Amino acid sequence: MTRGGATEGRGAALVDLLDARATASPDRTFLVDEDGRHMSFAELRRESMRVAKRLATAGIGADSLVSWVLPTSIDTLVVTAALSRLGAVQNPIIPVYREREIGHILDETAVDLMIVTPQWRGIDYLTLCSDLAAARGGRLQVLTLEQVVSGVTALPAVGAGVSHDDLAPAQWVFYTSGTAGLPKGVRHTDATLAAAAVGMVDHLAITEDDRSGIAFPIAHIGGPINLMAGLLSGATLILIEQFDPEPTARVLAREGVTMAGSGTAFHIAYLDVQATQPHVPLFPALRCCPGGGAPKPAGLHERLKRELGGCGIVSSWGLTEAPVLTMGRPTDPDAMLSESEGRPLPGVELRVVAPDRRPCVADEPGELRVRAPQVMLGYVDRSLDAEAFDEEDFLRTGDLGVVDAGGYVRITGRLKDVVIRKGENIGT
Repeated sequence: MTRGGATEGRGAALVDLLDARATASPDRTFLVDEDGRHMSFAELRRESMRVAKRLATAGIGADSLVSWVLPTSIDTLVVTAALSRLGAVQNPIIPVYREREIGHILDETAVDLMIVTPQWRGIDYLTLCSDLAAARGGRLQVLTLEQVVSGVTALPAVGAGVSHDDLAPAQWVFYTSGTAGLPKGVRHTDATLAAAAVGMVDHLAITEDDRSGIAFPIAHIGGPINLMAGLLSGATLILIEQFDPEPTARVLAREGVTMAGSGTAFHIAYLDVQATQPHVPLFPALRCCPGGGAPKPAGLHERLKRELGGCGIVSSWGLTEAPVLTMGRPTDPDAMLSESEGRPLPGVELRVVAPDRRPCVADEPGELRVRAPQVMLGYVDRSLDAEAFDEEDFLRTGDLGVVDAGGYVRITGRLKDVVIRKGENIGT
């Protein structure tokens, strides 16, 4: 198996998944936001075509690199689908990044266009990114989300003429937040992300009856994966622009959430809101609470199952370089849902390696290494690849853990300490 090469049936482009779903379920609601705005699969296809035409007229195409700093919103997903339709390489930037990190991204990659929300989460991204672009020669165009999706005026011409062959065949570039120095650019394809989405749909048994809460930054690698999972399954995505426990819980309740993710901080917040109405279920249709990215406190799964309902927490494990490698299933025993991160997704080869480089036996701790269809192509800085992969092309994840006789994975630590800040892993 080569890196970035998904197995048969998993390699569909994001736009192909959208077009297929829009044909199969045109009028079903796909996206809903906090304000109650709805968009069907067919409407998303139509809007993505319209915005793609606007971007193409401005000069964006298959050899373009587009960075975006945008909220978890319907318009953001319209732009994402439009860029996919054009074949552009997308670089979503997580909102915790500021001048230092964004400047590094612009220095390492010849970005053609940045799309931002002018004022968001107390940060003036339009000024920040415009100043960074001007300091680097001014070729980079910075546009607002409203400019891009609006049909009122034509878009200004976008800088062109810079080759992005160094990124090929990547369709996505994500920057990690898990190292002590500057973030590292990670090259992915639609196929690598789709492999994770297919596995997630399988493990969570997602159907068109599901309504999934997306309360984390859509620029995280989990954003496009959840988008693909919704297109594969026909489920509805409930988009939360900025997580705020009480209002967010009320939106999810209003929209009949069946899967309330996506990590420990979210789950504790929902429990706190449920405690304000102990005799009235907050999420009556709840089926499961997907989790990941942070340790589960002892007893949290049991408490969540008892107080919120459903099967409790269904955890996953992965990293930007290889997302959603393992995941539980709602049918797993409670002990495994409580203590483990589930079992490997289809196609994932997982090894546990001792410090002396020998393979570990069941329940023996070591470094987790993986070879899988969702593993990245490599880093933007190719010099980092040699250290990232071993001699058999297994990714060195840097995570420490054990795998039991049943295949369940438990994470026990990390080769380097990681601090979790606002849902993002920050290396120390």
